[in-house]
Amino acid sequence: MLVPQSELLCTTRLGKVFDKTVATYKYFWFISILQTHAKTGNTQMNVWDLVIRMVANAWYPIHYFRLSFGKSDSLFDIVMALQNELGIPIDSDIETVIAAITEHRNEIPIKNRLRILTLNVPYRFLRPWIDTSDDKEMIARSQSFENECLYSLRRIENEFYINLNLVWDIYLHNHYAILIDFAYWNLTQFLQVRNPNVPALSNKLIRPEKRNPLTAQHKYWDMVINLGGPIRCIYTGKELYPSNYDLDHFIPWSFVSHNLNWNLIPSDGSVNSSKSNKLPELSLYLRKLTDVQHTSLRICIKANKSPKILEDYLSLGFTPRELAEMDDIHFMEIYERTYKPLNQIAMNMGYEIWKQT
Repeated sequence: MLVPQSELLCTTRLGKVFDKTVATYKYFWFISILQTHAKTGNTQMNVWDLVIRMVANAWYPIHYFRLSFGKSDSLFDIVMALQNELGIPIDSDIETVIAAITEHRNEIPIKNRLRILTLNVPYRFLRPWIDTSDDKEMIARSQSFENECLYSLRRIENEFYINLNLVWDIYLHNHYAILIDFAYWNLTQFLQVRNPNVPALSNKLIRPEKRNPLTAQHKYWDMVINLGGPIRCIYTGKELYPSNYDLDHFIPWSFVSHNLNWNLIPSDGSVNSSKSNKLPELSLYLRKLTDVQHTSLRICIKANKSPKILEDYLSLGFTPRELAEMDDIHFMEIYERTYKPLNQIAMNMGYEIWKQT
Protein backbone atom coordinates (compact mmCIF):
# COMPACT_ATOMS: atom_id res chain seq x y z
CA MET A 1 0.00 0.00 0.00
CA LEU A 2 1.35 3.44 -0.97
CA VAL A 3 0.88 6.82 0.70
CA PRO A 4 -1.06 9.46 -1.30
CA GLN A 5 1.07 11.48 -3.70
CA SER A 6 1.36 15.26 -3.52
CA GLU A 7 2.35 17.90 -6.08
CA LEU A 8 3.86 20.03 -3.30
CA LEU A 9 5.58 17.41 -1.11
CA CYS A 10 8.04 14.61 -1.67
CA THR A 11 6.11 11.72 -0.13
CA THR A 12 8.72 9.07 -0.98
CA ARG A 13 10.42 9.42 2.39
CA LEU A 14 7.12 9.18 4.25
CA GLY A 15 6.46 5.94 2.40
CA LYS A 16 9.71 4.52 3.80
CA VAL A 17 9.05 5.14 7.50
CA PHE A 18 8.26 1.45 8.10
CA ASP A 19 11.21 0.03 6.17
CA LYS A 20 13.44 -2.29 8.23
CA THR A 21 11.04 -2.17 11.17
CA VAL A 22 11.82 -4.69 13.93
CA ALA A 23 9.19 -3.67 16.51
CA THR A 24 5.73 -2.08 16.60
CA TYR A 25 6.83 1.33 17.94
CA LYS A 26 6.85 3.23 14.64
CA TYR A 27 3.38 2.06 13.65
CA PHE A 28 1.77 3.13 16.90
CA TRP A 29 3.83 6.35 16.99
CA PHE A 30 2.60 7.43 13.56
CA ILE A 31 -0.99 6.42 14.35
CA SER A 32 -0.84 8.49 17.54
CA ILE A 33 0.48 11.53 15.69
CA LEU A 34 -2.27 11.25 13.08
CA GLN A 35 -4.99 10.85 15.69
CA THR A 36 -3.76 13.75 17.82
CA HIS A 37 -3.40 16.05 14.83
CA ALA A 38 -6.87 15.15 13.52
CA LYS A 39 -8.50 15.49 16.93
CA THR A 40 -6.89 18.73 18.13
CA GLY A 41 -5.56 20.44 15.00
CA ASN A 42 -2.41 21.22 17.00
CA THR A 43 0.94 21.18 15.27
CA GLN A 44 2.84 21.04 18.58
CA MET A 45 2.42 17.73 20.40
CA ASN A 46 3.77 16.58 23.74
CA VAL A 47 5.83 13.41 23.30
CA TRP A 48 4.59 12.06 26.65
CA ASP A 49 0.99 12.42 25.44
CA LEU A 50 1.89 10.62 22.23
CA VAL A 51 3.53 7.65 23.97
CA ILE A 52 0.51 7.34 26.30
CA ARG A 53 -1.67 7.19 23.19
CA MET A 54 0.68 4.55 21.76
CA VAL A 55 0.01 2.41 24.83
CA ALA A 56 -3.74 3.01 24.51
CA ASN A 57 -3.75 2.01 20.82
CA ALA A 58 -1.83 -1.17 21.61
CA TRP A 59 -4.01 -1.98 24.63
CA TYR A 60 -6.88 -3.84 22.96
CA PRO A 61 -4.91 -6.07 20.55
CA ILE A 62 -2.57 -7.10 23.36
CA HIS A 63 -5.01 -7.62 26.22
CA TYR A 64 -8.28 -8.57 24.57
CA PHE A 65 -7.06 -10.39 21.46
CA ARG A 66 -3.77 -11.62 23.01
CA LEU A 67 -1.66 -10.86 19.94
CA SER A 68 2.08 -11.37 20.14
CA PHE A 69 4.25 -8.36 19.25
CA GLY A 70 7.47 -10.39 19.10
CA LYS A 71 10.13 -11.19 21.67
CA SER A 72 11.99 -7.87 21.51
CA ASP A 73 9.04 -5.46 21.67
CA SER A 74 9.14 -3.26 24.77
CA LEU A 75 5.73 -1.74 24.01
CA PHE A 76 4.13 -5.13 24.65
CA ASP A 77 5.89 -5.42 28.02
CA ILE A 78 4.93 -1.86 28.97
CA VAL A 79 1.25 -2.41 28.13
CA MET A 80 1.18 -5.62 30.18
CA ALA A 81 2.93 -4.00 33.14
CA LEU A 82 0.67 -0.92 33.17
CA GLN A 83 -2.46 -3.05 33.21
CA ASN A 84 -1.10 -5.00 36.15
CA GLU A 85 -0.10 -1.85 38.05
CA LEU A 86 -3.12 0.35 37.30
CA GLY A 87 -5.84 -2.30 37.00
CA ILE A 88 -7.38 -0.81 33.86
CA PRO A 89 -9.97 -3.24 32.40
CA ILE A 90 -8.56 -5.14 29.43
CA ASP A 91 -11.46 -4.20 27.13
CA SER A 92 -11.27 -0.45 27.86
CA ASP A 93 -11.51 1.96 24.95
CA ILE A 94 -8.63 4.22 23.95
CA GLU A 95 -9.82 7.35 25.76
CA THR A 96 -10.41 5.43 29.00
CA VAL A 97 -6.88 4.02 28.90
CA ILE A 98 -5.41 7.45 28.10
CA ALA A 99 -7.27 9.07 30.99
CA ALA A 100 -6.21 6.39 33.46
CA ILE A 101 -2.53 6.50 32.51
CA THR A 102 -2.47 10.31 32.32
CA GLU A 103 -3.79 10.49 35.88
CA HIS A 104 -0.74 8.52 37.07
CA ARG A 105 1.84 9.66 34.51
CA ASN A 106 3.99 11.56 37.03
CA GLU A 107 4.30 8.63 39.41
CA ILE A 108 7.86 7.37 39.21
CA PRO A 109 7.17 3.72 38.27
CA ILE A 110 4.69 4.76 35.56
CA LYS A 111 6.90 7.50 34.15
CA ASN A 112 9.89 5.16 34.04
CA ARG A 113 7.93 2.71 31.92
CA LEU A 114 6.69 5.40 29.55
CA ARG A 115 10.16 6.94 29.29
CA ILE A 116 11.38 3.85 27.41
CA LEU A 117 9.11 4.81 24.52
CA THR A 118 10.49 8.37 24.40
CA LEU A 119 14.10 7.25 23.99
CA ASN A 120 14.09 5.93 20.44
CA VAL A 121 10.95 6.14 18.34
CA PRO A 122 10.66 9.99 18.07
CA TYR A 123 14.20 10.04 16.63
CA ARG A 124 14.23 6.83 14.57
CA PHE A 125 10.98 7.71 12.82
CA LEU A 126 12.78 10.65 11.13
CA ARG A 127 15.56 8.51 9.65
CA PRO A 128 14.09 8.54 6.09
CA TRP A 129 14.59 12.32 6.13
CA ILE A 130 17.64 12.71 8.37
CA ASP A 131 20.18 9.90 8.23
CA THR A 132 21.80 9.91 11.64
CA SER A 133 21.64 7.66 14.69
CA ASP A 134 22.91 10.42 17.00
CA ASP A 135 19.93 11.80 18.95
CA LYS A 136 21.43 15.25 19.60
CA GLU A 137 22.28 15.62 15.94
CA MET A 138 18.77 14.49 15.01
CA ILE A 139 17.26 17.19 17.24
CA ALA A 140 19.48 19.91 15.77
CA ARG A 141 18.95 18.95 12.13
CA SER A 142 15.21 18.44 12.55
CA GLN A 143 14.75 22.01 13.73
CA SER A 144 15.54 23.29 10.26
CA PHE A 145 13.06 20.72 8.85
CA GLU A 146 15.82 19.13 6.81
CA ASN A 147 14.50 17.47 3.64
CA GLU A 148 11.01 18.67 4.63
CA CYS A 149 10.92 16.15 7.49
CA LEU A 150 7.55 15.55 9.10
CA TYR A 151 8.33 17.23 12.41
CA SER A 152 11.07 18.78 14.50
CA LEU A 153 12.12 17.67 17.98
CA ARG A 154 12.42 20.10 20.85
CA ARG A 155 13.24 19.65 24.52
CA ILE A 156 12.33 22.39 26.99
CA GLU A 157 13.54 21.55 30.50
CA ASN A 158 11.62 18.40 31.47
CA GLU A 159 9.19 18.59 28.56
CA PHE A 160 9.64 17.00 25.17
CA TYR A 161 7.71 18.12 22.07
CA ILE A 162 7.44 17.52 18.39
CA ASN A 163 6.48 20.42 16.15
CA LEU A 164 4.77 19.36 12.96
CA ASN A 165 6.26 20.79 9.80
CA LEU A 166 3.53 23.16 8.56
CA VAL A 167 4.04 22.06 4.95
CA TRP A 168 2.55 18.68 6.00
CA ASP A 169 -0.43 20.14 7.88
CA ILE A 170 -3.03 20.16 5.10
CA TYR A 171 -1.72 16.91 3.61
CA LEU A 172 -2.25 15.04 6.90
CA HIS A 173 -5.76 16.44 7.30
CA ASN A 174 -6.80 15.71 3.73
CA HIS A 175 -5.41 12.18 3.68
CA TYR A 176 -6.01 11.15 7.29
CA ALA A 177 -8.11 8.05 6.50
CA ILE A 178 -5.67 6.73 3.88
CA LEU A 179 -2.64 7.36 6.10
CA ILE A 180 -4.26 5.57 9.03
CA ASP A 181 -5.01 2.65 6.71
CA PHE A 182 -1.40 2.77 5.50
CA ALA A 183 -0.13 2.48 9.08
CA TYR A 184 -2.53 -0.32 10.02
CA TRP A 185 -1.92 -2.20 6.78
CA ASN A 186 1.81 -2.24 7.48
CA LEU A 187 1.19 -3.15 11.12
CA THR A 188 -0.98 -6.07 9.98
CA GLN A 189 1.82 -7.38 7.74
CA PHE A 190 4.28 -7.06 10.62
CA LEU A 191 2.06 -8.84 13.16
CA GLN A 192 0.88 -11.58 10.80
CA VAL A 193 4.44 -12.93 10.69
CA ARG A 194 4.47 -13.08 14.49
CA ASN A 195 0.93 -14.51 14.72
CA PRO A 196 0.82 -16.80 11.66
CA ASN A 197 -2.13 -18.94 12.78
CA VAL A 198 -4.35 -16.22 14.24
CA PRO A 199 -7.58 -15.82 12.24
CA ALA A 200 -8.87 -12.40 11.10
CA LEU A 201 -5.85 -10.57 12.50
CA SER A 202 -6.67 -7.32 10.70
CA ASN A 203 -9.94 -7.17 12.69
CA LYS A 204 -8.06 -7.37 15.97
CA LEU A 205 -6.08 -4.14 15.89
CA ILE A 206 -8.84 -1.67 16.77
CA ARG A 207 -11.49 -1.98 19.46
CA PRO A 208 -14.89 -2.02 17.73
CA GLU A 209 -17.32 0.64 18.89
CA LYS A 210 -19.87 -2.12 19.40
CA ARG A 211 -20.30 -5.70 18.37
CA ASN A 212 -22.76 -6.56 15.62
CA PRO A 213 -26.11 -7.66 17.04
CA LEU A 214 -26.92 -11.35 16.59
CA THR A 215 -30.41 -10.65 15.26
CA ALA A 216 -30.31 -13.06 12.31
CA GLN A 217 -28.73 -15.76 14.45
CA HIS A 218 -31.45 -15.44 17.11
CA LYS A 219 -34.12 -15.70 14.41
CA TYR A 220 -32.52 -18.93 13.17
CA TRP A 221 -32.40 -20.57 16.59
CA ASP A 222 -35.93 -19.35 17.47
CA MET A 223 -37.13 -20.99 14.25
CA VAL A 224 -35.33 -24.24 15.11
CA ILE A 225 -36.87 -24.30 18.60
CA ASN A 226 -40.35 -23.47 17.26
CA LEU A 227 -40.09 -26.29 14.73
CA GLY A 228 -38.33 -28.93 16.80
CA GLY A 229 -39.05 -28.10 20.42
CA PRO A 230 -36.80 -26.75 23.20
CA ILE A 231 -33.01 -27.10 23.01
CA ARG A 232 -31.13 -28.36 26.01
CA CYS A 233 -28.19 -26.12 27.04
CA ILE A 234 -24.96 -28.04 26.39
CA TYR A 235 -23.41 -26.53 29.52
CA THR A 236 -26.14 -26.65 32.18
CA GLY A 237 -28.68 -29.09 30.75
CA LYS A 238 -31.54 -26.60 31.12
CA GLU A 239 -34.26 -26.48 28.49
CA LEU A 240 -34.16 -23.35 26.34
CA TYR A 241 -37.12 -21.66 24.66
CA PRO A 242 -37.42 -18.74 22.18
CA SER A 243 -36.35 -15.40 23.66
CA ASN A 244 -35.19 -17.19 26.82
CA TYR A 245 -31.54 -17.96 26.01
CA ASP A 246 -28.24 -16.33 25.20
CA LEU A 247 -26.13 -17.11 22.15
CA ASP A 248 -22.68 -18.30 23.14
CA HIS A 249 -19.60 -18.16 20.91
CA PHE A 250 -18.30 -21.69 21.51
CA ILE A 251 -14.74 -20.59 20.69
CA PRO A 252 -14.61 -17.03 22.08
CA TRP A 253 -15.33 -14.14 19.73
CA SER A 254 -12.10 -12.50 20.89
CA PHE A 255 -10.24 -15.32 19.14
CA VAL A 256 -12.34 -16.12 16.04
CA SER A 257 -13.54 -12.52 15.54
CA HIS A 258 -16.68 -13.60 13.69
CA ASN A 259 -20.35 -14.46 14.32
CA LEU A 260 -20.65 -17.44 11.97
CA ASN A 261 -23.55 -19.59 13.07
CA TRP A 262 -21.60 -22.86 13.25
CA ASN A 263 -19.69 -21.40 16.21
CA LEU A 264 -22.83 -20.20 18.02
CA ILE A 265 -24.95 -22.23 20.42
CA PRO A 266 -28.01 -21.30 22.51
CA SER A 267 -27.05 -21.37 26.17
CA ASP A 268 -28.46 -20.66 29.59
CA GLY A 269 -28.00 -17.01 30.59
CA SER A 270 -25.92 -17.95 33.63
CA VAL A 271 -23.11 -19.30 31.45
CA ASN A 272 -21.88 -16.09 29.82
CA SER A 273 -20.43 -14.45 32.93
CA SER A 274 -18.46 -17.53 33.98
CA LYS A 275 -17.36 -18.75 30.55
CA SER A 276 -16.57 -15.25 29.23
CA ASN A 277 -13.49 -15.43 26.96
CA LYS A 278 -12.47 -18.92 28.02
CA LEU A 279 -12.28 -22.05 25.90
CA PRO A 280 -14.82 -24.81 26.53
CA GLU A 281 -13.37 -28.18 27.49
CA LEU A 282 -13.68 -29.98 24.16
CA SER A 283 -13.85 -33.43 25.69
CA LEU A 284 -16.98 -32.36 27.57
CA TYR A 285 -18.78 -30.09 25.13
CA LEU A 286 -17.75 -30.66 21.50
CA ARG A 287 -19.96 -33.72 21.03
CA LYS A 288 -22.92 -31.85 22.56
CA LEU A 289 -22.28 -28.88 20.29
CA THR A 290 -22.22 -31.03 17.16
CA ASP A 291 -25.41 -32.84 18.18
CA VAL A 292 -27.30 -29.56 18.54
CA GLN A 293 -25.82 -28.08 15.37
CA HIS A 294 -26.53 -31.20 13.32
CA THR A 295 -30.10 -31.44 14.64
CA SER A 296 -30.73 -27.77 13.84
CA LEU A 297 -29.62 -28.21 10.24
CA ARG A 298 -31.76 -31.31 9.79
CA ILE A 299 -34.81 -29.50 11.18
CA CYS A 300 -34.20 -26.54 8.87
CA ILE A 301 -33.67 -28.60 5.73
CA LYS A 302 -36.60 -30.96 6.46
CA ALA A 303 -38.91 -27.96 6.90
CA ASN A 304 -37.62 -26.57 3.59
CA LYS A 305 -36.36 -23.41 5.30
CA SER A 306 -33.45 -21.55 3.72
CA PRO A 307 -32.55 -18.46 5.77
CA LYS A 308 -29.52 -16.58 4.46
CA ILE A 309 -27.59 -17.47 7.61
CA LEU A 310 -27.25 -21.04 6.32
CA GLU A 311 -24.53 -19.65 4.05
CA ASP A 312 -22.31 -19.49 7.15
CA TYR A 313 -21.94 -23.27 7.00
CA LEU A 314 -20.34 -23.13 3.55
CA SER A 315 -17.07 -22.14 5.24
CA LEU A 316 -16.96 -25.67 6.69
CA GLY A 317 -16.53 -26.96 3.13
CA PHE A 318 -20.01 -28.39 2.57
CA THR A 319 -23.47 -27.10 1.70
CA PRO A 320 -26.05 -26.97 4.51
CA ARG A 321 -27.97 -29.80 2.84
CA GLU A 322 -24.84 -31.96 2.58
CA LEU A 323 -24.17 -31.39 6.28
CA ALA A 324 -27.78 -32.12 7.23
CA GLU A 325 -27.82 -35.39 5.27
CA MET A 326 -24.43 -36.48 6.59
CA ASP A 327 -24.27 -39.26 9.20
CA ASP A 328 -23.33 -38.25 12.76
CA ILE A 329 -19.82 -39.70 12.59
CA HIS A 330 -18.79 -37.69 9.52
CA PHE A 331 -20.44 -34.54 10.85
CA MET A 332 -18.48 -34.93 14.08
CA GLU A 333 -15.26 -35.40 12.12
CA ILE A 334 -15.81 -32.08 10.33
CA TYR A 335 -16.33 -30.25 13.62
CA GLU A 336 -13.28 -31.93 15.16
CA ARG A 337 -11.14 -30.89 12.17
CA THR A 338 -12.43 -27.34 12.58
CA TYR A 339 -12.30 -26.94 16.34
CA LYS A 340 -9.24 -28.86 17.52
CA PRO A 341 -6.69 -26.67 15.65
CA LEU A 342 -8.52 -23.46 16.67
CA ASN A 343 -8.61 -24.63 20.27
CA GLN A 344 -4.90 -25.50 20.30
CA ILE A 345 -3.84 -22.17 18.78
CA ALA A 346 -5.97 -20.28 21.31
CA MET A 347 -4.47 -22.30 24.16
CA ASN A 348 -0.98 -21.46 22.89
CA MET A 349 -1.96 -17.77 23.04
CA GLY A 350 -2.92 -18.08 26.69
CA TYR A 351 -6.68 -18.64 26.57
CA GLU A 352 -7.88 -20.53 29.63
CA ILE A 353 -9.96 -23.72 29.61
CA TRP A 354 -13.45 -23.57 31.12
CA LYS A 355 -16.01 -26.11 32.25
CA GLN A 356 -19.28 -25.70 34.13
CA THR A 357 -18.90 -26.22 37.87
